[in-house]
Amino acid sequence: MRIGVIGCADIARRRTLPALAAHPGVRLAAIASRDPAKARRFADLFGGDPVTGYAALLERDDVDAVYVPLPAALHAAWVERALRSGRHVLAEKPLTTSAADTEALVALAASRGLALLENFMFLCHSQHARVRALVADGAIGEVRGLTAEFAFPPVPADSTLYRPDLGGGVLTDAGVYPLRTALLHLGPGLEVRGAHLRIDEEHGVDVSGSALLAAPGGATAHLTWGADRAYRSRYALWGSTGRIELPWAFTPPATHRAVVRVERRDRVEELTLPAEDHFAGAVAAFVARVRDGAPSVLEGAALVEQARLVDRVRRAAPAAPAAPTTAGSPGTR
Repeated sequence: MRIGVIGCADIARRRTLPALAAHPGVRLAAIASRDPAKARRFADLFGGDPVTGYAALLERDDVDAVYVPLPAALHAAWVERALRSGRHVLAEKPLTTSAADTEALVALAASRGLALLENFMFLCHSQHARVRALVADGAIGEVRGLTAEFAFPPVPADSTLYRPDLGGGVLTDAGVYPLRTALLHLGPGLEVRGAHLRIDEEHGVDVSGSALLAAPGGATAHLTWGADRAYRSRYALWGSTGRIELPWAFTPPATHRAVVRVERRDRVEELTLPAEDHFAGAVAAFVARVRDGAPSVLEGAALVEQARLVDRVRRAAPAAPAAPTTAGSPGTR
């Protein structure tokens, strides 16, 4: 599968492009940047032709699919253009900055028979499937609550996280991890019972937040995220007879052997899993979806449900910043 890359983000260089280059069923055909020198540097590292300008990449006839690691506010426009050009798309998260744009793009991809996946790589790690299997087997009884936390220290001042015009803010950068975790384990239909976003007044973006959610069955989720504190990346499910915790849930390196901690009244058990690269898992899921039509947790209705939940959290937070605007909704550009 011949893949073109639209954008040269740091996450692409560090994690996704190495996974794409290593997959035996993928060939990197071209890498586009507005900066010719940056396109050349990335092409020298990972292969493919350097291309100046994103539109020029979509004009090539040797690209079957595209990977889009642009700033969040640019996703909707370029994902739409890629889909309308007949290309399958793997986009960095968040797919867009609004539920309306996400819903429109998911519908567009479906109408054209194209794959559209959001690179929410943590969902492709087996530790989450193990947690779901343990819950299904009754390891902790009925789930009553979930806590999830993802935070890290402040990032460099020139980061797009501090650029509201580029879709900055930590809700869509880090908050989406706890929110997606709640959807994964508690299911759709979550109600936002309370939310808070702390705003950095200098930059006009949210730098931390929290939310209280309620599931239709009565379980609750307490979620916290931020870019203003010590690193933390974990979640726990609390059931009627026990508790399951993942100490390194969202950003484990490829060499990490994940630990699933199961606490019951009379014993504590720690299950250690083999090391794995969840970026490689997301790439494999994309290739399988394009080649074989294999359904993926990274596509479809789940993306829309997540985007709607993000919108509801933003609306529920007092004095929250407005969602970043794009150059129009899909289908109107």
